[in-house]
Amino acid sequence: MRIDKLLANVGYGSRKDVKKMLKTGVVKADGEVIKDPKVHVNPDEQHVTVNGEKIEYKEFVYLIMNKPAGYLSATEDELQETVIDLLEMEDAVCQPFPVGRLDKDTEGLLLLTNDGQLSHQLLSPKKHVPKTYFATILGSVTEKDAEAFKKGVELDDGYVTKPANLEILTSGNQSTIHITITEGKYHQVKRMFESVGKKVTYLKRISMGPIKLDEDELKVGEYRELTEDEIELLRQAQPIEL
Repeated sequence: MRIDKLLANVGYGSRKDVKKMLKTGVVKADGEVIKDPKVHVNPDEQHVTVNGEKIEYKEFVYLIMNKPAGYLSATEDELQETVIDLLEMEDAVCQPFPVGRLDKDTEGLLLLTNDGQLSHQLLSPKKHVPKTYFATILGSVTEKDAEAFKKGVELDDGYVTKPANLEILTSGNQSTIHITITEGKYHQVKRMFESVGKKVTYLKRISMGPIKLDEDELKVGEYRELTEDEIELLRQAQPIEL
């Protein structure tokens, strides 16, 4: 990789900024000063430093976030804050993007990566990767609703959902539930409950495929890198039928 691209990718500014920095002689590869921005280096095999500090380069970044309400699942927006605004600069410069989306007012597990292949794999309709949510519902949720969700319900635009698994935690004037779906239509969970005459008042994703949200470890608004084992579990995620 060209040295100017490497340094730009790890957060040392634009290519123009990096070229100016290179001229000062503060960049070295295996102890040799590099001033030419076109020089190619291998960050995995060479010791690249800036002002004596070693460059740690990651081609791909894999993050799990406990998304707070009020943030868009997007990489940028002119008017509103996005989940990227919650990242440290060292992670943001890798240009990760949300894997799928959570509505602005929805909380919970959100994966972010710059690995397009893995993202496509997790979002592919053929994969049927399950996503589980906790929700508070205005109205009494019944086994009749669970049976309807198991068969698939018709949304306001005529689309019939794939089977979903509805677990009733508490039922009353306000109910709490877990729901597992294998697709990701716009506002899907909210629209599914609207189809049976009920309203979602709080929604939080608690798992995606084999990855579960640990709220003791990750408070709302916090994130961390996925472990190698977790990344491998995502790569090996198999289709399921509900």
